[in-house]
Amino acid sequence: MNWNNAVRQTHRWTSVTFAVTMAVAFVAVAQADPVEWVFYLPLLPLALLLLTGLYLFVLPYARRRRGTSLR
Repeated sequence: MNWNNAVRQTHRWTSVTFAVTMAVAFVAVAQADPVEWVFYLPLLPLALLLLTGLYLFVLPYARRRRGTSLR
């Protein structure tokens, strides 16, 4: 597996994790007395999405600068 493909796959699965944790946070808001730590759950997947997303965003520009093709 290529490094770029691994980052892309990680980004995809992290987005699923982020969506699930956001759903859990929304359900927690609907409770009468929500537990506050539940609101911090989406922050880790969000940080990973930021890092992998920035990497994937910069990747075509870095390849173009090096002179290699996209595939």
